[in-house]
Amino acid sequence: MTSLSGDLLSTGIARKTKLYYFNNFCRAYRSWFVPYIKGKVKSGSFKPVLAYLYTDLDCNLNCRYCYSQGRHIPGMSMETAIKAVNWLESIGCRVLAYMGGEPLVRKDFIIELTRYAAKKGFFVYLPTNGFLVDEAFVDAIGKAGVATINLAVDVVEPKPGLPKALNSIRDQFEYLIAKEKEYGYILFLNINITRKNLEDVKILTEIAYKRGIATDYHINEPPPIRYEDFKHHDDGWWITPDEYEKVDELVDWLIEKNRLGYPMVNSIEHLMAIKDFIRGKLKPWNCRAGELTMVIRLDGTFAPCFEMYGSSENWGSLDEGPKFDPERLKKLKSTCNTHCLSTCNFQAYHYSKSFIYSLQWVVKHAYSDILGVS
Repeated sequence: MTSLSGDLLSTGIARKTKLYYFNNFCRAYRSWFVPYIKGKVKSGSFKPVLAYLYTDLDCNLNCRYCYSQGRHIPGMSMETAIKAVNWLESIGCRVLAYMGGEPLVRKDFIIELTRYAAKKGFFVYLPTNGFLVDEAFVDAIGKAGVATINLAVDVVEPKPGLPKALNSIRDQFEYLIAKEKEYGYILFLNINITRKNLEDVKILTEIAYKRGIATDYHINEPPPIRYEDFKHHDDGWWITPDEYEKVDELVDWLIEKNRLGYPMVNSIEHLMAIKDFIRGKLKPWNCRAGELTMVIRLDGTFAPCFEMYGSSENWGSLDEGPKFDPERLKKLKSTCNTHCLSTCNFQAYHYSKSFIYSLQWVVKHAYSDILGVS
């Protein structure tokens, strides 16, 4: 290749990269920031920014800490899914996050629903363990308009009870990276911190940074509701006093990397809160579940958050409308707030604290070095 052709190629790649970042910024601005500001203006009505749509509770893996109870439960119907998208559109919500289980147990369903939602201007967020991903699916979901793919990995090599290993899905991982800028989605790793993978968390963080993708961290926490079929209530590899110092060291390491510019979904405030949380000393925080975020179950009924998916309380439905009464939410959160450190809802709380924080959240989607966000 001549020097001139090499320069032209480099220029073309640079332009494509800048366009990728610009498009992601615009998409996040339209779907995250504008609905949030409209919700602030019309503060008397229910205006969630983000809705979690449970499409399936079934899963192809069996992680020791997971208490999803859906192995033999039919997934959401397309009729209910379309109804949910249309209802969210009508109230101004433009961010749709699939939840499970593993959403890709029905890949065609996810592709069709993504295509429908993306055409309506939704920012579509797809979490997956990656095992059911193949090249044909990546191409199809990319063309359908998916905005973010959250690849859940806990370890580098599989361990008993921790099957979500990066090396088990290495081919899928490489293809997702290769197609990221072509289709315009954002890829990041979602890592659950347990007693058994503390060193793996560091290795996965470094791998993600070297490959130019972001990371998202959760601290392993037991379910707030007791499920009869879940066998590990007493030991789902939750953090015990024996691991406090090791977790502290890991958290400090993650905070240092965050400050050095490693792209992370988590705020430093959230990472710091992990230390108090594992010790049962978490201070009350302004959880926005049922306000800025909500859950839509398989049957079209509502819940404030993931942890309350199994709640028998009536929080409304697609047919009835929402029943997220402020007093009911306040009463609920007075009992669960200090026992939960939901990454998703903590970020919603953190980035809704002020205009500048919410704008920073949008900028994060472009990984741009403006407004103090790397």
